[in-house]
Amino acid sequence: MVEVQEEATYVRHHKKKIAFLFSAMRHFAEELREGGWNVDYVPLDAPDNSGSFTGEIERAAKRLSPEKILVTEPGEWRVRAAMEAWEQAFKTPVEILEDDRFIATHAEFQSWAEGRKQLRMEYFYREMRRKTGLLMDGDQPEGGKWNYDAENRKPAKADLFMPTPLRAEPDAITEDVLALVARRFDNHFGDLTPFWFGVTRTEAQAALDHFIDTALAKFGDYQDAMLEGEKFLYHSLVSLYINAGLLDPLDVCKRVETAYKNGDAPLNAAEGYIRQIIGWREYVRGIYWLKMPDYVDENFFGNTRALPDFYWTGETDMACLRAAITQTKEEAYAHHIQRLMVTGNFALIAGIDPKQVHEWYLAVYADAYEWVELPNTLGMSQFGDGGVLGSKPYASSGNYIHKMSDHCKGCKFDVKQKTGDGACPFNPLYWDFLHRNRDKLAGNPRMAQMYRTWERMSEEKQRDYLDSAAKVLASL
Repeated sequence: MVEVQEEATYVRHHKKKIAFLFSAMRHFAEELREGGWNVDYVPLDAPDNSGSFTGEIERAAKRLSPEKILVTEPGEWRVRAAMEAWEQAFKTPVEILEDDRFIATHAEFQSWAEGRKQLRMEYFYREMRRKTGLLMDGDQPEGGKWNYDAENRKPAKADLFMPTPLRAEPDAITEDVLALVARRFDNHFGDLTPFWFGVTRTEAQAALDHFIDTALAKFGDYQDAMLEGEKFLYHSLVSLYINAGLLDPLDVCKRVETAYKNGDAPLNAAEGYIRQIIGWREYVRGIYWLKMPDYVDENFFGNTRALPDFYWTGETDMACLRAAITQTKEEAYAHHIQRLMVTGNFALIAGIDPKQVHEWYLAVYADAYEWVELPNTLGMSQFGDGGVLGSKPYASSGNYIHKMSDHCKGCKFDVKQKTGDGACPFNPLYWDFLHRNRDKLAGNPRMAQMYRTWERMSEEKQRDYLDSAAKVLASL
């Protein structure tokens, strides 16, 4: 096991993310040793650490003279390509084992995708429900519907009894890692402390138990909601544990299903949660391996504007963006609607280079690995793949944020003002986005109504929107 500089810095990962992974690795190494394994562990500050996976394999091969190298498939195309070169480089057989932290194999996803004109998650998700048997009543979905998303879009209100995630106390191993990260990655994004992520399987399981006991019942209703000053609402914050391997995704889903069957959570909450894991998580992973390596460079709209500086500082007068980015800086976390409809939506309608947006998301979130983050960001959020993941761009004016949050009431900008000084920037940028991408979107049946609305506007009103958008863009 190796801690290497290249993996910590190929994007400038959040300090908390690096600390979480290094501490989880060190705890796992101790767990293995206690189980009788011999563990050859290279810490980041080891004197001869080469700084890369390939360099450390080369050094290990000289130390250990292995008959062959066995490794689990990584989550990034870049690392897999490096592994495939090891056999020739080290004159040693290399076997890349399947990553068993997933429900669908690459072959299963490719078989499902073959011959389909559209690769829609909803239909893949139904296959995963049938395969796992989760929330199934024979060959039919529990409750008669596959998807209860329409019931999961309620705005939340401030509640004195809002649950909070379970916080783990750093032990001596974690404290050593925190000191290392503070020393070596002080110029990276994000706050290192307070650090409260679990770093062992036991702590991750406790975090899941806490979510099921305190928040799952209302997760469904309020999973899309946003509240000023409430970072977590009813979300579980266990995706970082699942993606790092501290929790098994199928076990998590079975626990949620059991809570539903025991009457401790309604169907819309259980189905909505399980869909995120066996539906969306599996689906984006399948898309990633199906479409790489060219996928990372796709840019359907040809957007080239640089990512605004406030994505790194949170210093903006737009209340919704300030809340999402400040929270991201503090916690290495934001929930899916903050990512999709706030930071992602703004980047999309402002015409930001999707590769820069992708690299930001990959860097700043503790649960972000390229296999899951790239399709979510470049595909779903930025529509950079032209519709492989989504049937239309997730673009909106300020009205969506006003409907699903209370950010607007304390914002410098007026969400009800459409143009001019003081207008919510999302409002003119939305129509400017539609106008400048008309050639690529006008034929999309899900966008037709919005283009009809644009066409009914007077030339003066259209020009007012475009002029207001130009001023916003010039200020970035």
